[in-house]
Amino acid sequence: MLDTLLTEVEKELGSLNHPEPLYIQLAQALSNAIRSGQIGLGEKLPPHRELAKRLKVNVSTVTRAMAILQDDKLIETRPGRGTRVSAYRSEEAQFQSAPLNETGIIDLSVNRPATDAYNHVLAALLPELPLDPRFSSMKDYHPSEGPTWAREAAAAWLCQQGLTANASQVIMCDGAQHGLALALRAIVEPGETVLADDITYQGIAALCRTLDVNLEGVRTDERGMVPQALQDACNKHAPRAVFIVSSIQNPTAVTLDQERRNELLTVIEAAGVLLIEDDVYRPLLDTPIPPLASSLPEQTLYITSLSKCVAPGLRIGFILAPADLVTDLSSSLRVDCWSTAPLSALVATRLMESGKVRDLIVVQREELRARQAILRQIMGDLDVHSGPTAPHAWLKLPDSWQNHHFSNACLNKGVAVLPGSAFVLAPQNTSNAIRINLSAASTREQLTHGLTVIAELSRNGPPPQPRLSYDSNTQ
Repeated sequence: MLDTLLTEVEKELGSLNHPEPLYIQLAQALSNAIRSGQIGLGEKLPPHRELAKRLKVNVSTVTRAMAILQDDKLIETRPGRGTRVSAYRSEEAQFQSAPLNETGIIDLSVNRPATDAYNHVLAALLPELPLDPRFSSMKDYHPSEGPTWAREAAAAWLCQQGLTANASQVIMCDGAQHGLALALRAIVEPGETVLADDITYQGIAALCRTLDVNLEGVRTDERGMVPQALQDACNKHAPRAVFIVSSIQNPTAVTLDQERRNELLTVIEAAGVLLIEDDVYRPLLDTPIPPLASSLPEQTLYITSLSKCVAPGLRIGFILAPADLVTDLSSSLRVDCWSTAPLSALVATRLMESGKVRDLIVVQREELRARQAILRQIMGDLDVHSGPTAPHAWLKLPDSWQNHHFSNACLNKGVAVLPGSAFVLAPQNTSNAIRINLSAASTREQLTHGLTVIAELSRNGPPPQPRLSYDSNTQ
């Protein structure tokens, strides 16, 4: 893919007489290729001298072009690793951990609960905490894997999710992203390979990059990861693990049906690879299908949290791991932060023990159902994919748009969304789509306005671009 692209760049540099200097032309060509996904996330670029020789330009031209791309955070250079496409392909595609709080911007780019119900429950709970006998231990250190009472509450909650969970196999963590980091460090060595959907959650890509782990995309269809493609990828890459978001996949909102789950499990079990199942959205489903981990517990690290269904500010997640991996996970957590905050663990435990977690999930689910109705009403005939209680939607754009241009056009009209290129692993998949986070808007009125802007831009297409004239005498 990169070799073909460079051939096209070479032809363009040699055949067109642009008014801009060669280094700007080169920077623009590579920038467009990175933003559109033609050059994949983490892909290594040739050394400057090799690239200059290939394109028949001076090394200084390549160096100046690369400086522009680095300033734009599209590439990064590390000693011993060369120059690679950065995880931060553009500002609109950055891996964000918090919503924008800019005046005049409706931020539909970050998944967060759609109501303030958690704050009201927390306000009532806080005065009761000093009366809890476990409160006296809030000042102390706790085991790295979490207090026993918190792990017992988590195990009981996981059992309600269709798992066979024992407290001794539960690791408390600071949300699912932290759990994913712990899992990768415990089971994957630098240079080894992890497989994931070719369009997948940004957090796994960012983690694999920091850990020097190879992340390879597996072809998907409208039902999720394709079993034969997974089999082919296992044969080709000999991966250490497979990462799957099994319910309301982020960003495509696909939930694996039972038949597809069984087919994938057959491939994973036969290949002998570990499965990392990220199931943070499962509690939001009306009729959840049993987790993958319930069928393959000895081969699966099951990761979930209360962030998407209760509140991300609680920062509580859980890993349900095979017994022989618990010590490694606990050791990794101890190096990170010694242990999770016991106060958050106590709040989460009280919510689970009292049934308030269940009540909060019902509230979130009903709000999402109402927001889905708004989505259907406004989007109409547009190619949008979501689910009855999904917090996000995947809008496939018409050919007249490129996803990063579309997200910029939305932002210019006061609506923030993430372009599909932010989630792409396979370079050949340009993913001309955007993710819309329905739950992110503060009110249904804000969501209605934001979706109206998105729908109008999608239907109307981009504004006409002015024709450029070139001076044939300019080199």
